[in-house]
Amino acid sequence: MHKPLHIIPYTTQADGAKLYAQCAGCHQANGQGIPRAFPPLAGHVAEILSKQGGREYLIKVLLWGLQGQIEVKGMKYNGFMPSFSQLKDEEIAAVLNHIATAWGDDKKVKGFKPFTAAEVKALREKKLTPQQVLEERKKLGLK
Repeated sequence: MHKPLHIIPYTTQADGAKLYAQCAGCHQANGQGIPRAFPPLAGHVAEILSKQGGREYLIKVLLWGLQGQIEVKGMKYNGFMPSFSQLKDEEIAAVLNHIATAWGDDKKVKGFKPFTAAEVKALREKKLTPQQVLEERKKLGLK
Protein backbone atom coordinates (compact mmCIF):
# COMPACT_ATOMS: atom_id res chain seq x y z
CA MET A 1 0.00 0.00 0.00
CA HIS A 2 1.35 3.40 -0.99
CA LYS A 3 1.42 6.29 1.42
CA PRO A 4 -0.26 9.43 0.07
CA LEU A 5 2.09 12.17 -1.02
CA HIS A 6 1.81 15.38 0.96
CA ILE A 7 1.98 18.37 -1.28
CA ILE A 8 4.15 21.07 0.26
CA PRO A 9 3.78 24.57 -1.15
CA TYR A 10 7.02 25.46 -2.89
CA THR A 11 8.03 28.93 -3.92
CA THR A 12 10.21 28.87 -7.00
CA GLN A 13 12.84 31.25 -8.30
CA ALA A 14 10.29 32.43 -10.86
CA ASP A 15 8.04 33.47 -7.96
CA GLY A 16 10.93 35.50 -6.54
CA ALA A 17 11.38 37.26 -9.87
CA LYS A 18 7.64 38.07 -10.00
CA LEU A 19 7.67 39.36 -6.44
CA TYR A 20 10.78 41.44 -7.17
CA ALA A 21 8.68 43.42 -9.65
CA GLN A 22 7.45 45.35 -6.56
CA CYS A 23 11.09 46.32 -5.87
CA ALA A 24 12.10 47.13 -9.44
CA GLY A 25 10.55 50.59 -9.44
CA CYS A 26 13.29 51.67 -7.04
CA HIS A 27 16.11 49.14 -7.42
CA GLN A 28 15.44 48.64 -11.16
CA ALA A 29 14.93 45.36 -13.04
CA ASN A 30 18.70 45.05 -13.52
CA GLY A 31 19.43 45.68 -9.83
CA GLN A 32 21.43 48.84 -10.59
CA GLY A 33 19.23 51.19 -8.54
CA ILE A 34 18.92 54.90 -9.29
CA PRO A 35 21.99 56.99 -8.42
CA ARG A 36 21.51 59.15 -5.30
CA ALA A 37 17.93 57.91 -4.91
CA PHE A 38 17.87 54.10 -4.53
CA PRO A 39 20.96 51.95 -3.99
CA PRO A 40 22.02 49.17 -6.32
CA LEU A 41 21.51 45.57 -5.26
CA ALA A 42 23.60 43.97 -8.01
CA GLY A 43 27.12 43.53 -6.65
CA HIS A 44 26.19 44.93 -3.23
CA VAL A 45 24.26 41.81 -2.17
CA ALA A 46 27.48 39.78 -2.48
CA GLU A 47 29.25 42.29 -0.23
CA ILE A 48 26.50 41.93 2.39
CA LEU A 49 26.40 38.13 2.14
CA SER A 50 30.16 37.93 2.65
CA LYS A 51 29.77 39.51 6.11
CA GLN A 52 29.02 37.41 9.16
CA GLY A 53 25.35 38.14 9.87
CA GLY A 54 24.75 39.41 6.34
CA ARG A 55 22.07 36.84 5.52
CA GLU A 56 20.11 37.78 8.62
CA TYR A 57 20.51 41.48 7.85
CA LEU A 58 19.01 41.04 4.36
CA ILE A 59 16.02 39.22 5.86
CA LYS A 60 15.59 42.04 8.40
CA VAL A 61 15.64 44.68 5.64
CA LEU A 62 12.76 42.95 3.87
CA LEU A 63 10.84 42.29 7.09
CA TRP A 64 11.12 45.76 8.65
CA GLY A 65 12.51 48.14 6.05
CA LEU A 66 15.49 50.47 6.35
CA GLN A 67 15.71 54.17 7.12
CA GLY A 68 18.67 56.51 7.33
CA GLN A 69 21.87 57.30 5.47
CA ILE A 70 23.81 54.43 3.92
CA GLU A 71 26.67 54.29 1.46
CA VAL A 72 26.88 51.81 -1.40
CA LYS A 73 29.79 51.72 -3.85
CA GLY A 74 30.97 55.15 -2.73
CA MET A 75 27.58 56.87 -3.16
CA LYS A 76 25.46 58.08 -0.25
CA TYR A 77 21.73 57.35 -0.04
CA ASN A 78 19.37 58.73 2.58
CA GLY A 79 15.98 57.27 2.02
CA PHE A 80 13.39 54.93 3.32
CA MET A 81 12.75 51.37 2.25
CA PRO A 82 9.35 50.13 3.35
CA SER A 83 8.72 46.91 5.22
CA PHE A 84 7.55 43.90 3.23
CA SER A 85 6.41 41.99 6.33
CA GLN A 86 3.04 41.41 4.67
CA LEU A 87 4.77 38.82 2.45
CA LYS A 88 4.80 35.21 3.59
CA ASP A 89 8.07 33.73 4.85
CA GLU A 90 8.53 31.69 1.67
CA GLU A 91 7.87 34.77 -0.46
CA ILE A 92 10.55 36.79 1.34
CA ALA A 93 12.96 33.87 0.91
CA ALA A 94 12.08 33.75 -2.81
CA VAL A 95 12.73 37.50 -3.28
CA LEU A 96 16.06 37.19 -1.46
CA ASN A 97 17.02 34.22 -3.60
CA HIS A 98 16.16 36.25 -6.69
CA ILE A 99 18.27 39.25 -5.68
CA ALA A 100 21.13 36.97 -4.64
CA THR A 101 21.18 35.07 -7.94
CA ALA A 102 19.75 37.31 -10.69
CA TRP A 103 22.97 39.29 -11.15
CA GLY A 104 25.45 36.59 -10.11
CA ASP A 105 26.09 37.73 -6.54
CA ASP A 106 25.68 34.15 -5.29
CA LYS A 107 28.72 33.13 -7.37
CA LYS A 108 30.86 35.72 -5.55
CA VAL A 109 30.05 34.29 -2.09
CA LYS A 110 31.79 31.13 -0.97
CA GLY A 111 29.30 28.41 -0.03
CA PHE A 112 26.14 30.38 -0.87
CA LYS A 113 22.99 28.53 0.16
CA PRO A 114 19.49 29.59 -0.89
CA PHE A 115 17.40 31.44 1.68
CA THR A 116 14.64 29.42 3.32
CA ALA A 117 11.24 30.25 4.77
CA ALA A 118 12.47 28.83 8.11
CA GLU A 119 15.24 31.46 8.25
CA VAL A 120 12.69 34.22 7.70
CA LYS A 121 10.29 32.78 10.27
CA ALA A 122 13.08 32.60 12.87
CA LEU A 123 13.65 36.35 12.60
CA ARG A 124 10.08 37.58 12.09
CA GLU A 125 9.26 37.79 15.81
CA LYS A 126 12.09 40.26 16.56
CA LYS A 127 10.04 43.26 15.34
CA LEU A 128 12.68 45.90 14.60
CA THR A 129 12.16 49.48 13.43
CA PRO A 130 13.72 50.63 10.13
CA GLN A 131 16.20 52.66 12.22
CA GLN A 132 17.20 49.57 14.20
CA VAL A 133 17.82 47.77 10.90
CA LEU A 134 20.17 50.64 9.99
CA GLU A 135 22.08 49.98 13.24
CA GLU A 136 22.29 46.29 12.28
CA ARG A 137 23.85 47.41 8.98
CA LYS A 138 26.49 49.43 10.85
CA LYS A 139 27.32 46.40 13.03
CA LEU A 140 28.20 44.50 9.84
CA GLY A 141 30.77 47.16 9.01
CA LEU A 142 28.69 48.50 6.12
CA LYS A 143 28.29 52.27 5.92
